[in-house]
Amino acid sequence: MQNLEHADILERLAQTAERLSYNANWNPSHEGDSEMRIARNGRWYHQGGEIKRVGLIKLFSRLLRREGDRYFLVTPVEKLSIEVEDAPFVSINIEFQGEGDEQVVYVTTNLDDTLCIGDQHPLVVTIDPQTQEPSPYVSIGASLSVLLQRSDFYQLVERAEKREIDGRKVLGVLSQGRFYILGDY
Repeated sequence: MQNLEHADILERLAQTAERLSYNANWNPSHEGDSEMRIARNGRWYHQGGEIKRVGLIKLFSRLLRREGDRYFLVTPVEKLSIEVEDAPFVSINIEFQGEGDEQVVYVTTNLDDTLCIGDQHPLVVTIDPQTQEPSPYVSIGASLSVLLQRSDFYQLVERAEKREIDGRKVLGVLSQGRFYILGDY
């Protein structure tokens, strides 16, 4: 957990916004299977072998689109399905700036993108009905999300405060003046 310098934060947010701004409305007629998979831990695979070149993964991630429960890599010429085990991106770091109502939470992904939890990138925690295990996600838009790794979720819990909302006792964290529910207590 670190506090970032303001200029560093602004630069990282601008770079992320530029990289994630790809949102083509291409609808190519050729469809197929990419034979690719994104594992729950954020690693990318092609035909069973791990793709280790980060630059290549970043390129593919710009072509990623979600339609319903399915994911695709979409170019002007083809639309190829890709298996995503959970979320296409995972967190590698959580950082906090400020405290109380002024607190802002930043999430850095496995592809070095930095997002600020807030209205544009809300935090949602789902609970597995069988195991009761929480899965926290931050939206990056276009129906894509970042799965927060366990250690990052624990950092949020360390900063959490208790509230009662509509008769429900919850733990949550503030970011950009908004309260995000992490779970019941």
